[in-house]
Amino acid sequence: MGDLHCTAKSSGAIGALFTGLEDVADVLALCGDLTDYGRTEEARILVRELAGIRLPIVAVLGNHDFESGVEDEIAAILREAGVTVLDGEAHEIAGVGFAGTKGFGGGFGRHSLDSWGEPAIKAFVKEAIDECLKLESGLSRLRTPSRVVLLHYSPIRATVEGEPVEILPWLGSSRLEEALNRYEPTVVFHGHAHRGQAAGVTQGGIRVYNVSLPLLRQELNDQTPLVRVVEVPRV
Repeated sequence: MGDLHCTAKSSGAIGALFTGLEDVADVLALCGDLTDYGRTEEARILVRELAGIRLPIVAVLGNHDFESGVEDEIAAILREAGVTVLDGEAHEIAGVGFAGTKGFGGGFGRHSLDSWGEPAIKAFVKEAIDECLKLESGLSRLRTPSRVVLLHYSPIRATVEGEPVEILPWLGSSRLEEALNRYEPTVVFHGHAHRGQAAGVTQGGIRVYNVSLPLLRQELNDQTPLVRVVEVPRV
């Protein structure tokens, strides 16, 4: 699941989304925008809501988690509560590898933004490239047959279709897809596009799922647990 957007008023609401999760899943993966305004008090409420989940939890941060400039503190609060927060790292759970990072925007395919012109444009593109390199770094360290990628921004256009066309470049980047096709993970999850599409594939045939909470609510009709469940082989 992605895009929990935990606020100061979320106490008692988020935990209910995961009712029965242990019966259908072995790991909970969270794909960014865990908080709404990127505040530490929101992160503390979130970890209290997640405290009842008796499963390993792996997460990446999203753009909302950066809003107040205390993203490192938010990550630390999550880690202290036992959540594995990935920012280019690799992690293994029960024979399945996980790699993840936030990702960034820039657009898709031949319409991707190039590093040319003003310094601000070059800095923007550099951020997207740096996030791609983080993803490659994590994937390169995994030796498991099954490898799961967590992102916040989308690596493909297909799963953001349905959003206003004007904002598509801000929802993801094909540079992330290049890393995926190079390392061929088993499956990819992202959030961010609340009105996008539930699933798509990279040019290399890798499954990509948009697990934004607003999209899951629509698709699953508010059933619980309100998560996308995908089974991957494990050793």
